[in-house]
Amino acid sequence: MIRLLRRESGFTLIEIMVVLVIIAILGALIGPQILGRVDEARVTAAKQDIQTLGTALDFYRMDNFRYPTTDQGLQALVKPPETEPFARNWRPEGYLKAREVPKDPWGNEYRYLFPGNRGGAYDLYSLGADGELGGEGVDADIGSWNLQ
Repeated sequence: MIRLLRRESGFTLIEIMVVLVIIAILGALIGPQILGRVDEARVTAAKQDIQTLGTALDFYRMDNFRYPTTDQGLQALVKPPETEPFARNWRPEGYLKAREVPKDPWGNEYRYLFPGNRGGAYDLYSLGADGELGGEGVDADIGSWNLQ
């Protein structure tokens, strides 16, 4: 009589635990490197936004012979200012494709000051990851004066 061996299929608990330990080790080694890159990407995105907003402000100035006031702010790029000095040659399509002023990569408003205090015609900046003035690393302010 021939005996048929029946083999159970599936993984043992030890095999599953070994795989989980390997995944945990890989996560511990690779995770911090990936998270560091996310912060670098946000800083780069903020710099690009500031350059784009700066270009839009320059176009606004070419059309209206001055930059928006601090009170008019960056909203003057998406809708005509309702306070003096009025933008007499404001473009009907606005100065930003998005038709709204973007927020910085950390979800905060970009800051705008005219005239600028940092050597330029205006100051345009993000407060960085911490949302507060000053800071170092990803918490540092990113402004139109330090885009390099």
